Amino acid sequence: MQLELISRYPTTEPRSVPLLFVHGSFTGAGVWDAHFLPYFARRGYAAHALSLRGHGASAGRERLSGWSLADYVADLKQAVGTLERPPVLIGHSLGGMVVQKYLESHRVPAVVLMASVPPHGLLPSYWGMVVGNPLLLQRIALFQNLGPRFATLELMRQALFSADTPDAWLQRYFHLVQQESQQVCLDLLGLNPLRLERDHGMPMLVMAAGRDAFFSTGLMQDMARHYRAELAIFPELAHAMMLELNWRQAADALLHWLEAWLARRAKARLR
Repeated sequence: MQLELISRYPTTEPRSVPLLFVHGSFTGAGVWDAHFLPYFARRGYAAHALSLRGHGASAGRERLSGWSLADYVADLKQAVGTLERPPVLIGHSLGGMVVQKYLESHRVPAVVLMASVPPHGLLPSYWGMVVGNPLLLQRIALFQNLGPRFATLELMRQALFSADTPDAWLQRYFHLVQQESQQVCLDLLGLNPLRLERDHGMPMLVMAAGRDAFFSTGLMQDMARHYRAELAIFPELAHAMMLELNWRQAADALLHWLEAWLARRAKARLR
């Protein structure tokens, strides 16, 4: 499969571990290149972002509706295999579940799950939206089933951004929005359950957005407890935290966690 991999490199010798970012539903690798890839490259990391098949500039758009979660995991395996060293995996939303499924049979140095689909899938979030925000759920379903003519700046704001995000800011990223695989939606509702052990032994950070329309901070706290992971909550950010006006809050916190983890790893190796 021909896959898009956007890469940004530091001007000096890269840090000992690269970063590989995996996007969520309805978009591609471009969401990371807007801010996060340049940010981490400037701080010494080789930073890469994958577009899963049928997304961004990757092949397979004509067969998008039939791609499965297992197909996306195969894409991640392919991307990891192209890198110079095993990367830290950073998965957002659907990308977080792709990362978790990959970890069922592979190990990486460390893991970050940003506003990620929880281990038990989408059902709790789905029913939460049925009760709490049925109109948004209906609008997303119309866009998914009937196409781009139902994509609007207002839908983008309600689903992904804080309510006070200006139209001009949203317009910068509107071209990144696309439809998602129907099969993957079914997989996330229970057709392909996660089998990753709680005690997987890899350092992990869970990042939660206080204004997330899909995954509440309570769900993210449960996920952090489930994996015994560290937790960072950003009360003023929404689901697309890498594109928010205040995206630096998430980037700075992720950088701090990476630096602390690398320091601990270096210290452990000296013992």
